[in-house]
Amino acid sequence: MFTGIVAAVGKIESVKPLEGGSFAGVRLDINAGGLPLADVALGDSIAINGACMTVVEKDATNFRVDVSRESLNKTVGLDTLTEVNLEKALTLNERLGGHLVSGHVDGLGVVRKFEPVGESWELVVESPHELAKFLAYKGSIVVNGVSLTVNRITDIGTGTDLVCQFSINLIPHTIAVTTLKHLKVGSKVNLEIDLIARYVERMVSVGAASK
Repeated sequence: MFTGIVAAVGKIESVKPLEGGSFAGVRLDINAGGLPLADVALGDSIAINGACMTVVEKDATNFRVDVSRESLNKTVGLDTLTEVNLEKALTLNERLGGHLVSGHVDGLGVVRKFEPVGESWELVVESPHELAKFLAYKGSIVVNGVSLTVNRITDIGTGTDLVCQFSINLIPHTIAVTTLKHLKVGSKVNLEIDLIARYVERMVSVGAASK
């Protein structure tokens, strides 16, 4: 589990295909930046842009993870030489500064607006149809591994054509310490819905089906 509070910005320094042809994944070599690795063991989990990955190798400054083809197909930003948001797995003696995050990406959103508003920035993201029902005013959402609060919801269309655009206010600190500063209109982002919303939806749907 994670909190969605980014601990450091690292950088993917190499992307090497794994054996297995076009169906194989890749091995990433990531410079951890300011993320301490002394307490990281092989097999530990680190969230990379919101996607939970397992450390398979490490040294004093870098760690390496294997990313499956399935993970590559369901996420963005894990197959290029770019900066990434990093967070080590949550321990029971840490503050839960964001919200409970599983590190499992639920879908890809698209940035529709990213503009300064006063000292902050407004980020508007369009979510896929299947995630719209999980988004709520003042609810939590994870964007590229960052725990954020939804300020406004706009539903566009109806039925299977429904899409949801949600607005987030990014304070200067969040801009400074994450990779969200690099977003622009049209950028794709990894989204993870709130864990509680996921269970509520399941309970409601099963309850309705049993009546």
